[in-house]
Amino acid sequence: QVQLVESGGGLVQAGGSLRLSCRRSIFSISAMAWYRQAPGKQRELVATITSSGGSTNYADSVKGRFTISRDNAKNTVYLQMNSLKPEDTAVYYCNTSPITGVKWGQGTQVTVSS
Repeated sequence: QVQLVESGGGLVQAGGSLRLSCRRSIFSISAMAWYRQAPGKQRELVATITSSGGSTNYADSVKGRFTISRDNAKNTVYLQMNSLKPEDTAVYYCNTSPITGVKWGQGTQVTVSS
């Protein structure tokens, strides 16, 4: 069974940066995405990347601040987050795009203080 393991979260001040990583246990050419879920809110799509990494898309709320990338040789997807805002506080998850039934990982907590 495919496992997704997210890491890299933490506590950061507003304006700071973090780099999240998501390692997939089994190689796949699936398009991938980062999602996030804030307390009391539904999970939302943050960014997507195609299998080759040649095309990316972002939610309007993170456009210009976040960058998604992938290293297929390492089965890893990254999310570089700059100019973080308190409203970016959430648990961040990676999964396929679209969601195809791969089990969600535990996520990584990102907390941005004002």
